[in-house]
Amino acid sequence: MPEALSIFPNGIRSTAGWPPRMWIERLRDAPKVDRLVVCHGDACAPNTLLDAKGKFLAHVDMGSLGVADRWADLAVATWSTIWNFGDGFERALLEAYGVESDPERSAYYRLLWDSHNGRIPGVSRV
Repeated sequence: MPEALSIFPNGIRSTAGWPPRMWIERLRDAPKVDRLVVCHGDACAPNTLLDAKGKFLAHVDMGSLGVADRWADLAVATWSTIWNFGDGFERALLEAYGVESDPERSAYYRLLWDSHNGRIPGVSRV
């Protein structure tokens, strides 16, 4: 799985080697909520099933379903397009959703997703 590779406001591009306190400090600095919606909680491409014609069929792995800022799902969904399909699909997903890119929210929610999935060194779950 990819590490939290995102552009943070201070220019940091990778969390590799961060001690747990740096992750926690960054996660305390949450951006203002854009819009509360029902979120999947793990909106990566493999959790969206398509039929043989490429039309939406279903979402799976709904264990983290809940109400959250829409960027909690958008950040992971766009990130997933990179590791599942390669570069070039992130913008198309955001355009289809009808929003502009938000690097600050994307970075924060990608880091939050990483922390929830046990990727903070020395910390099993946040």
